Amino acid sequence: MVGASTDNASPDALDRRPPAPAQDGAFDRSDDVLLVARSAEGDEEAFSLLVQRHAPAAIRLATRLLGTRTEAEDAVQEAFLSAWRRLPQFQGRSSFATWMYRIVTNRCLNVLRRSGTTTSLEAAGDVQAPEHTVSPPRIAEARDAVRELREALDLLSPEQRTCWVLRELDECSYEFIAETVGISQEAVRARVFRARRSLTQVMGEWR
Repeated sequence: MVGASTDNASPDALDRRPPAPAQDGAFDRSDDVLLVARSAEGDEEAFSLLVQRHAPAAIRLATRLLGTRTEAEDAVQEAFLSAWRRLPQFQGRSSFATWMYRIVTNRCLNVLRRSGTTTSLEAAGDVQAPEHTVSPPRIAEARDAVRELREALDLLSPEQRTCWVLRELDECSYEFIAETVGISQEAVRARVFRARRSLTQVMGEWR
């Protein structure tokens, strides 16, 4: 069911498209298993290390989904609190990173449903600043395009936005998205298609 509570997400679902965390820090993630085991026994220091390792990727994902850094940080904090409570249920059939990815995604989807959509440029990925050699008219045109993109993203429903971000920005498989948000692959494809169509219609003149 779409929008299932974060606390109802399966804690040990199989990996389908794990997030790519290599850029988040030069540490060996193989010992996450040990840290998870220690955390499940109540070791707060071990869990603090897990938070430090995985928070950057979680905040980046949440910011893309929610649109603002403040909302993203709040959602991630709640997601880690949920993970701490549920660690005894974690059986390790997926990586801790993938498990957190699912929890954060569902937490953000619930937030979007409650509060409506508020998009920032970060939700659209990286926006490159114009080079100093670009003429003022071209700069103005680029700004207009960014504004149109922001408005186009605001038109997406929470479900469309979530599926689009996971597919287009995080390059997740349809199967992984379906398992993450709790809907069928056909429903994911439909939401991504509608999101693409909506964005194309609004941004058509900039193509």
